[in-house]
Amino acid sequence: MSKDYYNILGINKSSSKEEIKKAYRKLAHKYHPDKQGGDEKKFKEINEAYQVLSNDQKKSQYDQFGSTFDQSGFSGQGSQTGGGGGINIEDLFKGFGEQSQEKSENFGDFGDIFGDVFGNRRTRYQYKQKAKDIIVDLEVSLEDIYRGLEKEIKLRKTVKCPQCKGTGKEPGSSMKKCSTCNGRGEVRQTQRTILGSFSRVSICPDCLGDGKIPEKNCSKCKGQGRVRQIEVITISIPSGIDDGQIIKLEGHGEAGGKKEVPGDLYVRIHIKKHKYFIKKGDDIYYQLLIDFTQAALGDKVEIPTLDKKVKLKIPAGILSGKFLRIKNKGMPKSNGFRGDQYAKLQIKTPQKLSKKAKELLKKLKQEKL
Repeated sequence: MSKDYYNILGINKSSSKEEIKKAYRKLAHKYHPDKQGGDEKKFKEINEAYQVLSNDQKKSQYDQFGSTFDQSGFSGQGSQTGGGGGINIEDLFKGFGEQSQEKSENFGDFGDIFGDVFGNRRTRYQYKQKAKDIIVDLEVSLEDIYRGLEKEIKLRKTVKCPQCKGTGKEPGSSMKKCSTCNGRGEVRQTQRTILGSFSRVSICPDCLGDGKIPEKNCSKCKGQGRVRQIEVITISIPSGIDDGQIIKLEGHGEAGGKKEVPGDLYVRIHIKKHKYFIKKGDDIYYQLLIDFTQAALGDKVEIPTLDKKVKLKIPAGILSGKFLRIKNKGMPKSNGFRGDQYAKLQIKTPQKLSKKAKELLKKLKQEKL
């Protein structure tokens, strides 16, 4: 069944890119598996919807074909009897052969059998399998996510063989006809079922459906089409990203074999603890120590932000524990604006006093201050 990505994100087709991003960030924050009450299945579904709707090309294909648009060009969808509302023969017998992981001689894969019978066989090697995904954790600073940055990471992973370009054959050598399938790319077996004898066709295990194999395997990858080595990958980290949020890089996971597409790379962001600042949503909090005289008389002080130092006015008579706001010095928001920075005031109590200071404080005490 086609997934309704608009419904998953709670938006409609006319929503802008900013509205799509805002809806995604809100839901991803709510359902993140690391949070209390999070839902991993829902979180993955939200990420899937965002990956499609935030990409103009994918969104256009999705609007035309639905969530199965990646296979929209494939015509072999199984044989049907009758008109457009007919019964799918493969679905009718789908339960058979799933009762055990081992397919018996008498009850083979009915999907293959009935595909052959009705002349619209789904050759499984037309679908490329996907190699393994990779998940990594990456620590970044508050300054990094304030500005956004590109960061390089090194991963030891399988990559397409640089010598044979993934073909598995030695450069300069040629291909020869596969002797296992006689160049057909598939092998056929006759099976006996309760309905009689049928032919079962499957992908050739040696040539993987190509019908040809290398005369000489690649000396670097031994014919596998991939090797394991260190790869440097550049990750674009957007400004304002939240702790625990995941960035997906398509095709940067483990490299596939000769008949596989690469997996994806998932980068989970962790924000380092800062010496001065604490991030709460899109706002930044800073503890400001002031003297008693500054609190009583007021003052103007210079304080740091994630951007640069700014002047902050302290009102006369302010109490310890109060917050002062510096507008637009917090994290970037999805709507293009920024959060704020808050300075929490704490009045310092002097530990050592000079003789003159003690005399002055005694006079202030007499004034009941």
